[in-house]
Parts: sequence; C-alpha cells; structure tokens
Amino acid sequence: MTAPEVVPTPVIAQLSRPQDATAAVRRDLSACWTAVVNAGGAVVPMDCPLPPVTEAALRPAVGRITRGLSPEHSRLLLATMDGALAGWLLLRREPHPLVAHCGVVNHVQTQVHFRGMGIGIALMRHARRVGRDEMGLERLQLAVRSGLGLEEFYRKAGWTEVGRWPGALRVAPGDDRDEILMSLAL
Repeated sequence: MTAPEVVPTPVIAQLSRPQDATAAVRRDLSACWTAVVNAGGAVVPMDCPLPPVTEAALRPAVGRITRGLSPEHSRLLLATMDGALAGWLLLRREPHPLVAHCGVVNHVQTQVHFRGMGIGIALMRHARRVGRDEMGLERLQLAVRSGLGLEEFYRKAGWTEVGRWPGALRVAPGDDRDEILMSLAL
C-alpha cells in the first residue's frame, strides 16, 4: 500500500486597494492570464485580441482591474502555492442601486501547471465568504462559455444555471457557444 499523495492547500490573499497591487503582482497576473488564455481559457478581455495573446496585450486589462479595487466595490483574490501565483479572480459589487446587493465573479483562472490541485474551488469558497461576510452581498452571479465543462465545475461549487444566451459567443468562424448565466445565493 502506498501513502496517499498530499496536495498542499493554496494560500488565499485579498487585495482591496490599488496600492495593494504591486508591480510584481501585476506582472504575475498578466503572466497567468496570458498562459490561461493561450491554453484555451475563456477569459478574454474586450480590448484584447483573440488568442494567442501576449502579456503586453493583457496589461491594460490588469491595470483597469487593479486601479478599480476598493473595499466596498471590488476585490481581487489571489491563490498562491509555495509563493507562486496559482490562480485568481475578481469579486465586485454591482454599482447600480437596484442590484447593489449582488456581486459578480469575473476572471476566474487557475495557472495551467496548477490545474487539478483545488485552486479554483478554494478561490470560489473564499469569494463566497468574502462576498457574504465582508462585502454584505446576498447573491453572486457569473457567466461562462459553454463547451469547456465550466458549468459543471460551478454546479459542483453550489452554483445554479439561471439562463443562457444561445450562440452569444463566437470563438471562431462556425464555432458559436452559449453564454451560460449562473447564480449563487449567499
């Protein structure tokens, strides 16, 4: 009989102010995002070309995210393993008063070489706690691209599919995907 493999637990850090995002953090975010997009990840910012992408192409999006951080409205959750960025996500409050009780989870990513180690689920659990206990949110929402199995990951984390926009995402000519809308009551 062999001993079970022990998988280390990621350390989750939270950034809530622009000054928290040092140059090194911004570089790590850009590098992670580039690797994830180029490996087929679904998180491509609006002003970025379709894959393959470079870190330089993603730096403006990272800058916008980090400049927009605030304790009340926008938090960046970073997962590290042995000091290396293993994954991250953005948790933000909806700005309009009618939906300010809701939060949105964006840019959920796990660095390619850390996949399968529980990074994503650790980030999602932490986002749930931060949203409820620290930001006072009552519900979280997110949208995912069909065809990657992401909806199953989120279902296992307690999320519910609440709708679809059929064919809303054109990945390539002849490759249209549904955008799946998901919700989690806190």
